[in-house]
Amino acid sequence: MSESNDIDLAAEIARRRTFAIISHPDAGKTTITEKLLLLGGAIQVAGTVKARKSGRYARSDWMEIEQSRGISVTSSVMQFEYADHTINLLDTPGHNDFSEDTYRTLTAVDAALMIIDAAKGVEERTIRLLEVCRLRHTPIITFINKLDRESRPPLDLLDEIEKSLGIACTPATWPIGSGKSFVGVFDFARDAVLPYATRKDETSTWLPLAAAEQLPAGIDRDALVDEIELVRGAGFEFNHDDFIAGRQTPVYFGSALHNFGVREALDALVRIAPPPGARQSTTRLVAPDEKTFSGFVFKIQANMDPSHRDRIAFLRVCSGHYENPTRAFHVRLGREVSLQNAVTFMASSRIRSEQAFPGDIIGIHNHGTIQIGDTFTGGETLQFTGIPYFAPELFRRAVLRDPLRMKAMAKGLQEIGEEGAVQVFKPLFNNDLILGAVGMLQFEVVAWRLQHEYRVDSAFEPVDIYTVRWVSSDSAADLAEFRERQATRLATDASGALAYLAPSRAALALVVERWPSLRFHATREHGSAPA
Repeated sequence: MSESNDIDLAAEIARRRTFAIISHPDAGKTTITEKLLLLGGAIQVAGTVKARKSGRYARSDWMEIEQSRGISVTSSVMQFEYADHTINLLDTPGHNDFSEDTYRTLTAVDAALMIIDAAKGVEERTIRLLEVCRLRHTPIITFINKLDRESRPPLDLLDEIEKSLGIACTPATWPIGSGKSFVGVFDFARDAVLPYATRKDETSTWLPLAAAEQLPAGIDRDALVDEIELVRGAGFEFNHDDFIAGRQTPVYFGSALHNFGVREALDALVRIAPPPGARQSTTRLVAPDEKTFSGFVFKIQANMDPSHRDRIAFLRVCSGHYENPTRAFHVRLGREVSLQNAVTFMASSRIRSEQAFPGDIIGIHNHGTIQIGDTFTGGETLQFTGIPYFAPELFRRAVLRDPLRMKAMAKGLQEIGEEGAVQVFKPLFNNDLILGAVGMLQFEVVAWRLQHEYRVDSAFEPVDIYTVRWVSSDSAADLAEFRERQATRLATDASGALAYLAPSRAALALVVERWPSLRFHATREHGSAPA
């Protein structure tokens, strides 16, 4: 392993903040991502999802289909410097059809920024994402967006967050009006007002609430003082321990579109969000300040650079120090490999990374040997946990329009399946390729990518599969007998794991009853046996 004596590992860890942005679709997630990158100096011009005619697209939406549809369908990673900190920002798909990619991305972060539409409040997708964050006790900072439009009363929004999401709220800022009457926010820590600048050439500075003569004409100081006293009296007191445990969220208000209030949320992430912490493995907790390098792969993306047809594995550094090149132990393969020419990301743009520290996300060139969930260590045989495959909800059989492109389709589906966006199953008794997904949009994306990245014209037709269960057993003989008797309903997934393709709920219940020595799993951990 490569180690540098002059590296202050503890200082580098303390400088890292790795977080994801989560929200319901259309809450403004992509827009706020752009503004964070602007604040960090990573980009000079924001390209929002509405700037289609100008040819500027959101930096996090790098796929052509994302740019044309105005949606995020894959997680993006962006690294930038801000306030003497290294920020690793992970933008997740907002659409529910891509929840698996979002879940795995959330396993790689130390905190999350939750975006809520001030008019719509808590929506279904937000509830689902918070449930995932709660499983890992992920600290959450909330940004209530679109105050420049007519919105619901802030106290109602806080009450809904607490009731719907089961997390206590403590307002860090407070809106003054909304829509056409929105004139600024009050900051509880500063005891000051930030007036709302509505034109690009306007700038705002914090004005002490006590200095009534300095406040803009649109702000009724006496009414604001009464409202602030009411909010303070309601008992919204920030508790850092509760925040770190995921039980409480500080709440900021603003307008991402006009870059108002976003800086305050980013400052809070730097100030109160945790640096990289210990990660659980199958054998022990791995501390970030351990000298030996370790990390795990949570995402694989093919054809980020179409001209090179490459595959990149996204690796979260968990401990030690990556220095190009680094020799690491690939736990699943049981052998040492060279991790060289790693890259850091700005969505699809890549910069060669000479070094990386816990919390950083680096891209490793993958030649077909790396899978989601793979662990790399300095030689120790351990497996980072909590990166599962879920049983898909929808199934389709791939149909090739041109039989001469069968090899290209098989390669394309294999590589897309390795990314985890869909799951690909190969039945034992025929040459079909079965795709499993959470939502219908995933099949549309696969068809688009096969056409544009692999020049394969394909379609997907329904198949009689209700659900899938991964199969394991302590008895090799029983498992072999099961494979023989149920061959027409069995398949292997991209990792080679055996799966039972149940045609109905009743059929699943019957096979579970008849084969008590076998285990039927609804999830499977990547790089390991079914979980």
